[in-house]
Amino acid sequence: MSLPQAPKPAKLVIGLFMRNKALFEPLSAELSADFGRVDLVSSWMPFDYTSYYESEMGRPLYRRMLTYSRLIHQDDLADIKLATNRLEQSYLQDGRRSVNIDPGYLLYERFVLASGKNFCHRISIGKGIYADLTLIYQQGGYEKLPWTYPDYADEPMQAFLTQVRNKYAVDIKINTDP
Repeated sequence: MSLPQAPKPAKLVIGLFMRNKALFEPLSAELSADFGRVDLVSSWMPFDYTSYYESEMGRPLYRRMLTYSRLIHQDDLADIKLATNRLEQSYLQDGRRSVNIDPGYLLYERFVLASGKNFCHRISIGKGIYADLTLIYQQGGYEKLPWTYPDYADEPMQAFLTQVRNKYAVDIKINTDP
């Protein structure tokens, strides 16, 4: 028989992509007001893996990732996604998004994103939000899955997530209760 165990605290990771890089600073400040101090920021990465967002957001698009010093409860991911959705809405221009915000969390063994869209590999976590197992960590590196978004499967993102995983290893030793 397996006995229930409390889930480990997770490292909050938020990805943003936008056309106008000047939006990053005010968005980062608003996210920090909600989720605390940022402790890692990625370099800018081109977001050119799909044309899906071009009609709404234009092009070229750029992605940047943020992580936060305070660990989160995994159960909070749905509320975090709803908060980032509200922030996206506040940045609408002429009814179109100017930023896409993707919250998720990282544990030693996996990276999970939140989505409002159901799909065969996504699990409902309440409030109309789904958890998307995006990457798994095995044998010293991240492994993509058949549904992993191309930007998360690419080397620059995986290199950043490896830095995040190393930071998480330190954070989890310092504070095991978010």
